[in-house]
Amino acid sequence: MIYAIILFILAGLAEIGGGYLVWLWIREGKHYLYGVIGSMILVLYGLIPTLQNFPTFGRVYAAYGGVFIILSVLWGWWVDKKTPDIYDWIGAGICLIGVSIMLWGPRH
Repeated sequence: MIYAIILFILAGLAEIGGGYLVWLWIREGKHYLYGVIGSMILVLYGLIPTLQNFPTFGRVYAAYGGVFIILSVLWGWWVDKKTPDIYDWIGAGICLIGVSIMLWGPRH
């Protein structure tokens, strides 16, 4: 379980971090190397989820979507200095519950 959580967090940070660097390059006029490095990190993001031990692609990526939402709220708070409101936290909590049900709910 810890291994799965670590991989979800690494994948999320790679996607958000890589996308953020591309954003800085395109939208904020940063040096093109931001885009190159961001793109390389995004390729790494594509590889990390394949290390998960869950049997189905769809379940892994659907659960990852919930983790991505939570990490995006935290990224906005820590990096962009935009404090989440109560609805951001409630939504992130609902996503966390959904991810947990999808990944670790009892199956027959």
